[in-house]
Amino acid sequence: MNNQDIINEIRRKVDIVDIIGERIPLISRGKNYFCVCPFHEDTNPSMSVSREKQIYTCFSCHATGNVFTFLENYEHLSFREVLKMLADKVGIELKGYQSYQKKQEPYQEWYQIYDLASKYYQNNLQSVLGKEARSYLKNRGIDDAVIKEFEIGLSLDKKNALTELLTKKKYSVTLLNTLGLSTNDVDIYHNRIMFPLYDLSGKCVGFSGRIYENTGDNKYLNTKETPIFKKGTMLYHYHIAKEEARIKKQVIIMEGFMDVIRASTIGYRNTIALMGTALTKEHINAIKRLSHEVLLCLDGDVPGKKATLTCGEMLEEAGLLVKVISLKDDDDPDTFILKYGKERFDGLVQNAIYFRDYRIDVLKEGVNFRSDEEKVNYIHSVLQETVKVKDPIRVEVLLKNLAKTCEIGYNTLEKRFQELKEEKQEEQNKIPFIGKEAPKKKRDKYQKAQDAILAAMIEANWVIDEVERAHIVFQDVDSRMLQSEIAYYYEKYGSVSFADLYTYLQDKKNLFIRLSHLAELQNSYEQIEKTELYDYFSVMKEYNKSQDIKRLERKMSEEKDPKIQAQIGLEIVKLRRGEM
Repeated sequence: MNNQDIINEIRRKVDIVDIIGERIPLISRGKNYFCVCPFHEDTNPSMSVSREKQIYTCFSCHATGNVFTFLENYEHLSFREVLKMLADKVGIELKGYQSYQKKQEPYQEWYQIYDLASKYYQNNLQSVLGKEARSYLKNRGIDDAVIKEFEIGLSLDKKNALTELLTKKKYSVTLLNTLGLSTNDVDIYHNRIMFPLYDLSGKCVGFSGRIYENTGDNKYLNTKETPIFKKGTMLYHYHIAKEEARIKKQVIIMEGFMDVIRASTIGYRNTIALMGTALTKEHINAIKRLSHEVLLCLDGDVPGKKATLTCGEMLEEAGLLVKVISLKDDDDPDTFILKYGKERFDGLVQNAIYFRDYRIDVLKEGVNFRSDEEKVNYIHSVLQETVKVKDPIRVEVLLKNLAKTCEIGYNTLEKRFQELKEEKQEEQNKIPFIGKEAPKKKRDKYQKAQDAILAAMIEANWVIDEVERAHIVFQDVDSRMLQSEIAYYYEKYGSVSFADLYTYLQDKKNLFIRLSHLAELQNSYEQIEKTELYDYFSVMKEYNKSQDIKRLERKMSEEKDPKIQAQIGLEIVKLRRGEM
């Protein structure tokens, strides 16, 4: 079998509904399935998944494709990696599959250097020179299994050990300076325990070095930001946590990588860390791919509480279910687990509270309930939070608790709650909708006919021969090229579908976009009748004739010989009469 045959066999043995459903909750509506789109900030299900066509389409951000493109974008994997993953899933060997020679990744050399540096640091820790550092880690509850899992290493107390190693392998010292492994041609990291930092796909893109001796230096030294190491897009442990998060149907967000490492020692592998930076939209989009339910387990100090409030708001606005694991006494997850152990932490996870409940608890802190003014302000604040709760049962519980705490009638609170709810709805109705994209241009009858014929060629393959016989000429180059590719694929493989073409055309950007546009069309052309098809043909022939007339009119205006002008004029008349 050739490459395309292997690709087709794998695609036809997997079900896109099953693959997407393993990662995102799907809702069945008619013959299609719908879900919250993971490729944009979506709160309402806007992605349609077709089992029949084996494709997905988002009607909001226009993401579309087959099972391969979904996994490439969702998992941040290459096509070759996705192909291998699905081949293993359905038990197909990739024997005979030849990888296409693609251009080298822009930063492939950077990844190679970080990978070599990581292996070098790991080797140091396991050598005689790493005995003291290993002892430090062991005393901190980090055993050999954890060291291996998280690829923890050690930078030596030598001025230029790593730089010399890498320059001997022909890497330029200028690049090492750019990558943050050296500065002024000398190693940056000396005598530190090294924690590799990974991007979402699991590639090492930097390091955090921690002192383990009382040297007076900063506790942590992190790699500087580079084009491949940006804190605003990175989430520590993401590439490991994604499978566990989907199994447990929740992801736990912590502040630092040591919190994540510690949680893993007691069985929590569905954890990710923000790496000490503020939550960004890029982070949220990545988190949404892990789970709909998010548990915030940030530090228990004042900055940690502020971060919990900020992150919770952003995550809820993005449509996620947010709960909070509240730590006391300024603990962080690392120190809490060390002090109290797995059982106590299990209890915190099992008793995580809804984010709105957490906000209300925070609002209660420091309120003097003997002061009528403070009590009233507290009541108004809690009501404002309650308006954001969608579950009517939770609303009633919150209002009853508030009535009891503040010794005020439930009916009074419920009345004010309804007023605030109506005010909020009125405000939302006043906000004009501003779409992300400019309004689409209205398609004329020729564009509609062209799209219908192209879609019908894919959905009902018998149309391909009809188009050839009718000598239909499409309006633009991309449509003509797509027609040619559809006909070629059909001739070679005996059938063609949207799902097939998404993979076949993946390296031809313009045609891929054109195909995606066709997939978005709401009308199905599978059961197209010949009479309907010929109506579309007539429209396209009308367009072709009008273009021929315009071409001849231009030619006639440029011609100076009266006899030739007359001949051209006769051709135009015959075209208009339909005699040509």
